[in-house]
Amino acid sequence: MALRRCRIHKLSPTLTGKKCVSSTQSAVRTYYSIHHPDPAPFPPIQAQILSTALKNVPRLGFSRDALLSGCRENGYLEASAQLFPRGVYDLIHYYLVTQRLALKEKVQFQQDAKLSLTQKVKTLTWARLQANVDDGIIEHWQDALGHMSLLENIPASLKELGNLSDEIWYLSGDTQVDFGWYTKRAQLAAVYAATETFMSTDRSKDYADTKEFLDRRLGDVRVVGGTVGGAMSYMGWIAGNGLGLARSWGMKV
Repeated sequence: MALRRCRIHKLSPTLTGKKCVSSTQSAVRTYYSIHHPDPAPFPPIQAQILSTALKNVPRLGFSRDALLSGCRENGYLEASAQLFPRGVYDLIHYYLVTQRLALKEKVQFQQDAKLSLTQKVKTLTWARLQANVDDGIIEHWQDALGHMSLLENIPASLKELGNLSDEIWYLSGDTQVDFGWYTKRAQLAAVYAATETFMSTDRSKDYADTKEFLDRRLGDVRVVGGTVGGAMSYMGWIAGNGLGLARSWGMKV
């Protein structure tokens, strides 16, 4: 994909220009290799601006104002927002990617821990959902879902959802790669999307209703510990549930 070259301006006694490359592509998990670190998902300047903007989301929401605040607080002119051609969605995407990558530090299972695969997947899934609360953005998450459901943003949103599912399975210790794995990946993605949407309107104490919802959905699809035989089963599931995956996240497709 061609990289978009642009110029940003840093605030200083004398304004000077600095060329940079705009790119907010997500890092692809090195699923097949655990011996190399993940590449940096965002260029340094973009990451600096987005990280600062994200801190203002609890107050400003996922908005252009939050994005512009990230520019200003790092000494850049507001015109530097051109670094983010997808606007507010780039801020949302940054949050999705960085939270996915943070899971491996937030949740670490001891080697002698007697946890089933089911328990590990549930723990990791809940840790990611809980981050929306801990970071103070849960009240703005319906707006974020609205941006994610825009036609131009659906492919990137679903791709990152798939990456999150990959990460959860990987960190749970499931490294088997076959058609059963691909099906579990898609099913867990659908469960996560539906649960996150439910959580955005949950008003129960400590999100107890969301926890029950997650338990139910995992049980309904028997996503953990199950096996699926062959390519036809996988393709059949996608045909019947592919659109449902997008709709689970409230996407109008």
